[in-house]
Formats: sequence, structure tokens, C-alpha cells
Amino acid sequence: MPSPKKYIKEIESVKDLLAEGNELLNLTVQDIDLGEIELDWENVKIANTTFLGCQIPMELEIWLREKGATIFPKAIGLPYNPYRKNLYTWAELLEGFTPENDESKDLHIYEHFESFRNCIDINEALSQRIHDHAIDDALSQIVGMDDKGMTEKKCVGIMGGHGAKRDDPVFEKVAKMAKALTEEGYFIMSGGGPGVMEAANFGAYFGGKTDEEMKDALEILKVETDFKKSEYIVQAKSVVEKYPNGAENLAIPTWFYGHEPSNLFATAIAKYFSNSLREDVLLATALYGIIYAPGSAGTIQEIFADAAQNHYETYGYLSPMVFFDKKYWTENLNVMPLIKQLSDGHKYGEMINIFDEGQEVIDFIKSKPPVRSQ
Repeated sequence: MPSPKKYIKEIESVKDLLAEGNELLNLTVQDIDLGEIELDWENVKIANTTFLGCQIPMELEIWLREKGATIFPKAIGLPYNPYRKNLYTWAELLEGFTPENDESKDLHIYEHFESFRNCIDINEALSQRIHDHAIDDALSQIVGMDDKGMTEKKCVGIMGGHGAKRDDPVFEKVAKMAKALTEEGYFIMSGGGPGVMEAANFGAYFGGKTDEEMKDALEILKVETDFKKSEYIVQAKSVVEKYPNGAENLAIPTWFYGHEPSNLFATAIAKYFSNSLREDVLLATALYGIIYAPGSAGTIQEIFADAAQNHYETYGYLSPMVFFDKKYWTENLNVMPLIKQLSDGHKYGEMINIFDEGQEVIDFIKSKPPVRSQ
């Protein structure tokens, strides 16, 4: 018989580490300063114990290695922390930004990433992959994912093109839909960029606030509609300052596609180096459905990746796929009929639909909760 699986407990705070007493068994300790901890290390039991990016006094590090601990050293000279414990916030990513000069942390990480795009060395590759695993872990904690892959939060993804401007009618439609879904108890996720993605996080942020407040905020945003200009961020910041404490929601962007402004309406940002991993995680986490507003190649890629997850029941659940804007998805781009044809004879075919009105989308999402497929 196979041996039972040993789950490794993750320790991310001094309090949790001290709670383990003198038995640090089957643990991974992440980003903690061990020099500040008073433990009788000579009597501490170590077995299957890993230390990720911890600050460790040299004498203690030698002792831990002799006891068999695995130690990943703290990263030096990187603009990011591979061993981070939490998701990003827009304030962290925008640190160093001014309207006159963008010296943001976000931009510095992107420039560092770009310098390795075509000639990545092994140390940088390992650091990026450890970073993205840390983002995976922090994201799963936020949505409350259990060992069967189901989330405590009712996650709904909203996808669409980054080119939709703030004064485009689709921006307001998506924002209103995201606001209503949030007020129905759903947790909105987006790809974290501008356009439809910003509209999704913006609408979710205003969940619980009045329609008049959101309308006023939208007028503030419309002062600058070009996301390549610094004023774009300034106007978003003005909205957040005027209307603080928005409803919880999530953005999942990537440095892979270039430097786009941080989404100020996402209360948490799961930013990845790997776009393929980021896409897969986003689709797999939005178990309560994904809404596809008009978009281009990136959105179409997400549609077919989502269809494949449903088609092969990859994660054990079937989830709704909802197309928003009939003309766009059946005439401009003939995608919806192809997806319906692909799903013919499969259970997930009943979870695919297309609408022009936000309320129709919401009603369909509510009527089609995720279905366990295995």
C-alpha cells in the first residue's frame, strides 16, 4: 500500500512558529527573522524542515544544516521578494510613482524581468518560480481553497479587452454588472489590467456603495482614458481617496505582457511572472463562472483554455461560461457558436450562454452553480 501523504505545515509568523514548541517537524518556515526568536535550539527537533528566505544567524544556520534542515537563502539584489507571504497591494506596487516620474516598484520589477526575457539564467528562473508559487499560496488562502479545489468565496471572473476606455459604454456596463454580483455575494476576479479588467474591479470595489457614488467616481475616471498616461493613475487614486474602503475583490495580472498601470480598485493583486500559470490559476479559481466581455486575442485564448478545463473536467468542477454582447461574439467574432458546437453532448454545454443585459448574466450565474464532475 502507498504510504499516507505527509502534509507540510507552512509557518509565516513568529507566533505560529513559537506555537510549535520544540518540535519543528514537517514544516516550511517562510520569511521570518530567526534571530529575534528565543528558542532552546539545542533541544529543538528538526525533521523534514525547510526555511525559505529567513534571516538566520550564521551559528544557527550551521546548526540547522547539521540537523538536516533545508535552507533557501534570502534573496539579495532582486527588486522583488521570491518568498513573499501575501499578495500585492496597489500601494506597494506604486511605491515610488509620481505623475512626473514613474519610479514605481512595479516598473522596476518589470524592467528587471524584461532584462532576462530572452536569456534567463538559472538563479533568476528559480527565483521567479518560487515567487509565483508564493503568489499561488497566498491566493489560495484568500479565496479559501480546500483540498478538493473548491473555494470558500464564490469566485466569478470577468474577462475582456484592455483597450476598452473608461468612457466606452461597455466599461460602465461591466462595472454595473460587477457591482451587482458583488452585492449578491460573489467575489470578483479580473486579469488585473486596464479596460474591461479595470471596469470589473472598479464595479466590485463599489459593491455596497450607492449607484450615485459609482456614477460620480466614473466621471472622475473619465478625465483621463489613456492608460499610457500618468494622469490615468492619478484619477484612479482620486477615486480611491474620495471613496475609501471598497468591497473586497482580486486582480491577477502579469509582468509578461509589459508594464500596465496597477489596478487601484483591486483590494488584492496576485501578480505573476509566468503568464501561462497566471491564466491557468485565474480560470481554475473562478469556479462560479467566467463572463467574457468583448476582447481580442488574449480574451479568446482564455475562452478556449476555459472550455478545455470544462471539456476535460480538469479540476473536477464544471463552471458557467457566459458571453456578454451577442453581436460581438456571434458576428464580429464567431466564437460563441464554435464553443457551443465543441460542448455538444457534454455536460458543460448546459452551462454556456450569451446575453446582452447584465441582469441576464447575473441570473444565469445564480442559476448555474459549479457542479462536481468526479
